[in-house]
Amino acid sequence: MALTYSAGSLVTARGREWVVLPESEPDLLVLRPLGGSDDDIAAVFPAFETVKGAEFAPPEPGDLGDQRAAGLLRTALRVGFRSGAGPFRSLAGIAVEPRAYQLVPLLMALRQKTVRMLISDDVGIGKTVESGLIASELLAQGEATGLAVLCSPALAEQWQQELRSKFGIDAELVLSSTVSRLERGLDLGQSLFDKYPHVIVSTDFIKSTRHRDDFVRHCPDLVIVDEAHTCVVADDTKTSTQNQLRYELLRRVAEDAERHLLLVTATPHSGKESAFRNLLGLVKPELAHVDLDSETGRKLLAQHFVARKRADVRQYLTKEDGLADDSLAERTAFPSDRYFKDETYKLSPEYRALLDDAIAYASERVEEAGGQGRREARIAWWSAIALLRSMVSSPRAAAQTLRTRSAAAVAASAEEADRLGAPLTSDSADSDALEGMDVAPGAETEDDAGSRLAELAARAEALEGPAQDLKLKALIKHLKALLADGHNPIVFCRYIPTAEYLAEQLGNDPETKKRGPLGAKTVVKAVTGTLSPQQRIDRIEELAAEAGEGTAARRVLIATDCLSEGVNLQHHFDAVVHYDLAWNPTRHDQREGRVDRYGQKRDEVRVITLYGEDNGIDGKVLEVLIKKHRQIKKDLGISVSVPDEMSTGVTDAIVEWLLLRGRQGEQEALFETDSFQQSFADLEKDWNSAADREKASRSRFAQRSIHPEEVAREVAAVREALGGAGEIETFVRESLNALGAVLRDSGASGASGASGADFTAQVGGTPIGLRDALAPVVGAEAVERDRPIPFRSTPAVARGEAALVRTDPVVGALASHVLNAALDPQADGARPARRCGVVTTDAVTTRTTLLLVRYRFHLTLPSRNGEKQVVAEDARLLAFEGAPKNAVWLPPERAVELLDARATENTAAAAGERTMTRILDQLGEVTAHLESYGDELAAELDASHRRVRAASGEIVRGLSVTAQKPADILGTYVYLPAAPPAVPASAASASAASASAASASAASASAGVSA
Repeated sequence: MALTYSAGSLVTARGREWVVLPESEPDLLVLRPLGGSDDDIAAVFPAFETVKGAEFAPPEPGDLGDQRAAGLLRTALRVGFRSGAGPFRSLAGIAVEPRAYQLVPLLMALRQKTVRMLISDDVGIGKTVESGLIASELLAQGEATGLAVLCSPALAEQWQQELRSKFGIDAELVLSSTVSRLERGLDLGQSLFDKYPHVIVSTDFIKSTRHRDDFVRHCPDLVIVDEAHTCVVADDTKTSTQNQLRYELLRRVAEDAERHLLLVTATPHSGKESAFRNLLGLVKPELAHVDLDSETGRKLLAQHFVARKRADVRQYLTKEDGLADDSLAERTAFPSDRYFKDETYKLSPEYRALLDDAIAYASERVEEAGGQGRREARIAWWSAIALLRSMVSSPRAAAQTLRTRSAAAVAASAEEADRLGAPLTSDSADSDALEGMDVAPGAETEDDAGSRLAELAARAEALEGPAQDLKLKALIKHLKALLADGHNPIVFCRYIPTAEYLAEQLGNDPETKKRGPLGAKTVVKAVTGTLSPQQRIDRIEELAAEAGEGTAARRVLIATDCLSEGVNLQHHFDAVVHYDLAWNPTRHDQREGRVDRYGQKRDEVRVITLYGEDNGIDGKVLEVLIKKHRQIKKDLGISVSVPDEMSTGVTDAIVEWLLLRGRQGEQEALFETDSFQQSFADLEKDWNSAADREKASRSRFAQRSIHPEEVAREVAAVREALGGAGEIETFVRESLNALGAVLRDSGASGASGASGADFTAQVGGTPIGLRDALAPVVGAEAVERDRPIPFRSTPAVARGEAALVRTDPVVGALASHVLNAALDPQADGARPARRCGVVTTDAVTTRTTLLLVRYRFHLTLPSRNGEKQVVAEDARLLAFEGAPKNAVWLPPERAVELLDARATENTAAAAGERTMTRILDQLGEVTAHLESYGDELAAELDASHRRVRAASGEIVRGLSVTAQKPADILGTYVYLPAAPPAVPASAASASAASASAASASAASASAGVSA
């Protein structure tokens, strides 16, 4: 039996109307409900079920709406679109409204047959969203069939949440903790990566030779590598086995020239030019060796590399970018600056004495071990560093370190001692090295020192509390000041014991009724490496919920560096306190980047750095490393990493000097020692060189392959098809009001009821259908208890809030309810939108009819995986003056303006129904124009698809767009001119006389011309 129904046609089955999808076969129809989403797709066998052709039913003339009906129905319809007809197939179906600058990497990607890109935008600009946009688009177009994200295990669950909530991509976590469970469900001989098309994989798990080969053999055709700089090394640097394994994994993944590969990192250089070249070589082998100073080299790189600072995108699509006006200008609210304040503290006499004794012990051990062999010397060295770092961290960390055996003590060689001791005591910029590195490191290396270390540990324990621990006392003072100014700070520590100690000292204890020093209303919680990544996020959400929202909220988060990378904390916190100095300044930047990013509501992020004035370590690290890093960032506008080995060289010199002072008393100043001067000179030279390279590369390789005009054109097209934020806000406010919700303006963003103002809505009084739709999105408890749902004018919102953008799930649920109610005249409850209306207004001078028309397009989209047949929808407004038979069609902008027309007179119901009946009976006269307009739209869409893929000739061959006929007239609205105001009799007489005289004058003039 031949296929009766073409893709895009309407059919009736199971008591409702459906759109036929391209996947249909002669004996099996794949259908999507009219007005429904992809979640409602069903398969129907025509041989067993009744299927009939259908036409979209015209509106009922008696079901008239008010002046808002057309606008609400149009917006509800557009919000419901989940696959746009334009070149960006995925934008209609994702739950995030991308900033205009975030479309640039997507446009670059669509110009490549095989997408190979290095996305290196600055911290907080939105690289995850940019890579997610590319991934969702490639999957939607059929250019990719599977996705693998390689990332740190600590970030895996966040990636999973981002892909699911923002892009609708469900990915399985492949971690050391999940792989056994996943493998139990496999068939014989089946690969994990064949069964699960979308996966998020721990880079460190999959890089081992045992798992790597299977992954490479069955790797999806699209791979995203997060923090890609950790997977390459400089040619002239001694590298760890771990880095070599990561690089080998990526090299083999990149070998397949048909595989899409996105490398994501904010620090592509990592201080070394050769590391940058190796990274580029993974993107495209030629880039590893091409002369990037040549025009050819720069053009080649520009196709694959995007790296922008905040200043580049803070204001975008303005006249300064070469556009004619600022109509599409977009201003992104990044914090304008970080306010740095370095605060000192002094040790109490008791703590000073303990530290001196600990330094003396460490000095003795290092000196003794030096005569016992290189292995013993390295073990003693790492133990000394562990002891010193924990001592200046907190009494709790010091006591635990003194009672814990050094990890390096079991080493069989000096090299193994370095491998075991370094991670626990240094601060590598490698984010993959963060997990498990916040434990107390251990200082015990020999059995006969037990009693001496135990005595030191007992003394450390006795110093807990602000009376003897003056560092804690200083923290309390600064936290009180931050809280008083309305800030919510994160306090970063190096070690778990320190974080737990601070949480105990600062928090309130309801059981013992102990009141913390920060006040009864301040909520304090700690997040450390003892929690799994998901438990960390849950703990933060608990803290936010317990403290509440608004200006009265007082929350303090104590965290180790397990939170310094990847986790976004800008919605709940706006200040950072470095309680323990990191020995690599990149770590400070990572900590501050958790709150200083897009979505931060404060314009200025506070940063307080606590350092010991007299502990011999902190002041030197601050002066040599931290301040230098800040200055470079201030000069360049971006962070420049200091190479780990250079940073380590400086801190080693500081420790050496401190231990030497412990053995020989006061000696020469640190900055005069030969070892320090050499280490600092090497650091200065390397760091300045890296900064110069970074500055030059930002200038040479600035994103120039996509001109802002091209972005502006596509942004305008997307907004035309999908609507903008202003339309969505009006829709949400008017719909919720009409449905019985209680709205209250927050007053945070504008006057009451003003456009752009944040507001809350209580939906307890709305129809049950809407409440049921909102419960899964905002939480059943919030709906049942009628809690206010916050609506924000910014797309960056916290959990439980709604953004006033078309892709927000709350907005989607509301639009679906409004649309379904409009299509069903028998629906229960209020119906804000209707399919027809008659409005008497002074906005028109002759009878004008506005049509809301839904067009369906049949697209043939070629790709390297074959042609893909797609049905997409678009909604357009068309308006004409006069009768349908002699219609005078108005320009599109005039049709849109009618949505704002307001009734100036009441229209009698009976008269309105008669008018609507006459218009509906004659609508057949405009069919030819609607079909012609549909063909014009199809031609525009065809050109748009070809334009976006201009550089990929193979991809546009065979592309076609045709409009499905007939189009659906979803709504019909008639605007009648208001009667002119009544004129007094005397004025009317005078007017008539004047008109008569004017007529006579005109006639006389006409006669004169004829003569």
